[in-house]
Amino acid sequence: MAYLQLQGIEKFFGDHRAIKGIDLEIKPGEFIVFVGPSGCGKSTLLRLIAGLEHIDGGTLSLEGRDITHLPSSKRDLAMVFQSYALYPHMSVAENMSFALKLAGAPKAEIDEKVKKAADILDLTKYLERTPKELSGGQRQRVAIGRAIVRAPKVFLFDEPLSNLDAALRGQTRIEIAKLHRDLGATTIYVTHDQVEAMTLADRVVVLRDGLIEQVGTPLELYDNPANQFVAQFIGTPQMNILPYKQWSAAIKALAPSAAKEGSIGLRPECVVLGSDASAKVQGKVDVVEALGAETLVYITTNEGAQLVARQSERTPLHMGDTVSADLALDQAHWFDSKGRVVKASAAA
Repeated sequence: MAYLQLQGIEKFFGDHRAIKGIDLEIKPGEFIVFVGPSGCGKSTLLRLIAGLEHIDGGTLSLEGRDITHLPSSKRDLAMVFQSYALYPHMSVAENMSFALKLAGAPKAEIDEKVKKAADILDLTKYLERTPKELSGGQRQRVAIGRAIVRAPKVFLFDEPLSNLDAALRGQTRIEIAKLHRDLGATTIYVTHDQVEAMTLADRVVVLRDGLIEQVGTPLELYDNPANQFVAQFIGTPQMNILPYKQWSAAIKALAPSAAKEGSIGLRPECVVLGSDASAKVQGKVDVVEALGAETLVYITTNEGAQLVARQSERTPLHMGDTVSADLALDQAHWFDSKGRVVKASAAA
């Protein structure tokens, strides 16, 4: 039996069906990440699980117990918000212990749980400070600590790192991964960030227009996407997609018949740049992004296609240079005119 199970979950806002019958089973101790474009329903689905929105259809169960219409306070879940939602007049310790005090927990138990959470999150020396005396990353750790002291059955994170700068996001992401490992807690995490999804998740749930497009491990989604939408959404930079009208003669000669009038997808690492005039694609360099450990080269082919190539070495190429590209077509994904997979890559 699934630890947390969603069966036919629906949500309406007026006549708009925002969540369109979601089925999902989550195992105990799993780290699940919801990703998708803005408006796909990922935060709405999290709020339905948390009890912050009313479920209009379907059932939600936790350990076999139906919690579909239970108030949020009775679901044994804890949510961490993007905005921290800390009480500014309270100390760190008071913020972390507030829910336990409302529940009437004994003082000795509260103190023990706050101390344990503070030790885990490296907040012990900040317990007497107020939120205004903390950095953004420290405030987010306080919000996480407030969830930890409740010892919930499921942690819910709603884009918790969005308000942090790039360095703090990376640092806090590592802390969340360690925290999940140490606590062994079931976690559902909403993000629009590709790196967060790929590095944190045991399984990724890709959503679009209130429906699940695909569920799988990060590498399953990267190597074997279910359709063109998932293929382009997972991976940074995103997969190169060349529609049929932009194929060179060499590509057309190798295309499966079902992919004609469709498109071909190639990851940036499958585009190898050189100067061989007999290569499958010819074009000009638009932009070179030298990132140190890798280089991204954006080109426009003679057929008008936009391609990005990822290289592990540095390049002498500059904007406007003529360049050829050899495509690793054995690693290609072929899609029909409706974006359905016709033929996956050999690696997948």
